Amino acid sequence: MPVTLKEVAERAGVSRSAVSRTFTEGASVSPKMRRKVEKAARDLGYSPNALASSLTTGRTKLIGLVSNNFHNPIFLEVFDLFTSGLQERGLRPLLVNLTDETNPAQSVQMLRQYSVDGVVVASSTLLPEFAKAFRDAGVPVVHSFGRSSSSPEVHVVGIDNVACGRMAARSLVSRGYSHVAFMGGPEKATSTQDRYAGFMSEMKHHPGVQVSHSFAEAYSFDAGRKEMLRLLNVGPAQAYFCGDDVLSIGALSAVQTSGLKTPNDIGIIGLNDMEMSRWENINLTTIHQPIRQIVTSSIELMVAMLDDPHRYPEARIFPCSIVERGTLKAPQ
Repeated sequence: MPVTLKEVAERAGVSRSAVSRTFTEGASVSPKMRRKVEKAARDLGYSPNALASSLTTGRTKLIGLVSNNFHNPIFLEVFDLFTSGLQERGLRPLLVNLTDETNPAQSVQMLRQYSVDGVVVASSTLLPEFAKAFRDAGVPVVHSFGRSSSSPEVHVVGIDNVACGRMAARSLVSRGYSHVAFMGGPEKATSTQDRYAGFMSEMKHHPGVQVSHSFAEAYSFDAGRKEMLRLLNVGPAQAYFCGDDVLSIGALSAVQTSGLKTPNDIGIIGLNDMEMSRWENINLTTIHQPIRQIVTSSIELMVAMLDDPHRYPEARIFPCSIVERGTLKAPQ
């Protein structure tokens, strides 16, 4: 049977309330009392009951970690960083899949049933309305990988996707390609819209270069492969900026299946710099997104909001950079 708080109190020769205070964050207890209680707990193998503690403090330390892009391998890296980072802060992540969810109000209701202390929306494709719905319900929220803004309505941590689109376009032009293209993820995703907008705005400065665009069904390997196979059949561009790395890897597979090679026949640049992009058989030229810094900053903001729920929303936008590998020609 589990050791009870009463048994610890009897072993330490103190009251049950003294034991409770010892294991309640922020509660007042003398150093001498704390030493006695902690020694008794160690001797008996006692572990505080987190649920009982939440009833006392009114805080569960549960943080909802919600996303909708579980088929994208990049989120294995993202979730690993978030779960370990939250746990290091004494918080408990509650992973929630919103892939098929279209109603922000239902998501809020579901998370509130678990009495979460806060929510991290870890997605670049979930509509901003989801994060706003948590804010409107009085739940501290941080939107990681969200849309950059000079006047954010909720805390946002991520990158400037418009700038990344411009960066990709400039990179392709600098390598001498005369026909370049944007191959995005879902057209309704804000990340797709912003990367496309940046790409096209930069290409307006290069009227001598032919430009085209298309959109895949999802940010996934299969969607990237399917869309590139279609493009190869109708007449491909010389080089593509794909919406993210997993789309790029799918496109690369289609190119190889068709008997073509990168970068000699078709060039590809992705975005994220996910672990797979560094594999020798992929070796993808890509735009590095500082995922670790984004996750760390998101957790810092969440901890700050737990102490000050009315903290004014801020946007923390991190710079990106191109990682040269083997799927684009060298700059001219």
